[in-house]
Amino acid sequence: MAAGIATTLVFDAPIDRASVEVEGQRTRFRLVDVGERTLFLEPLVVPGDGERLGVRVRYKDGASPAYAVLALASHPTKVDTRVDIARMQRSPAALEAALARCEAGEPANLVLSGRLDRKGVRARPINITPNSQPQADMKQEEGTGYRAGTWALAVIRVHNLPGQQPWTVGEARFTRADGTPVRVVSVRMDRPQLAPGDVGLVVVETEVPYWAAGEVFRFELREKGGGRHLVIGAVEL
Repeated sequence: MAAGIATTLVFDAPIDRASVEVEGQRTRFRLVDVGERTLFLEPLVVPGDGERLGVRVRYKDGASPAYAVLALASHPTKVDTRVDIARMQRSPAALEAALARCEAGEPANLVLSGRLDRKGVRARPINITPNSQPQADMKQEEGTGYRAGTWALAVIRVHNLPGQQPWTVGEARFTRADGTPVRVVSVRMDRPQLAPGDVGLVVVETEVPYWAAGEVFRFELREKGGGRHLVIGAVEL
């Protein structure tokens, strides 16, 4: 980046305009303009020596990876006026490994964005309680819960059994033991739809954790536009 010189980020897929996060947008940039596939940035003050400003953009199509995370920097003699961003598709195994590192992207960006602090990240298996899956045509393969100081994730492998209709995740519901709902921030799957026999990775992010560690929740994944719901019990976040 360079002060007074615009840089355009061009993505290879439509982006969610409302999701765009630019660190220092109000104080460090003269103009930030989001298009269908572009992000136009005109800095007022560039990052200092060794400083990085984080940018986080969510794609609209639901494919994996769901987000692009970038770092803006300055150089005494170079400036990029256009950057083309190509998304490389990840396998479910690669996606799960990235999630285990607290989201794809540079670890430094997680700290700069405030999503990783000295409390770190705690992970624990998500267990299935007896009789927790009334749908005979859907199955939970395995799951992991991640919790940090400002966010929590439930990562579930879902199997759409052979001979069934395709399945698309619509929403997730978390309910505390006293019946109080927990606000869900986002629900994403590593593919747009699960074909019969497919196994997909569903990632659910909840609001900032305000509950005690080890608390048990009722967790339900609901089909988009349908009635095939997967109820998962004994989720600890």
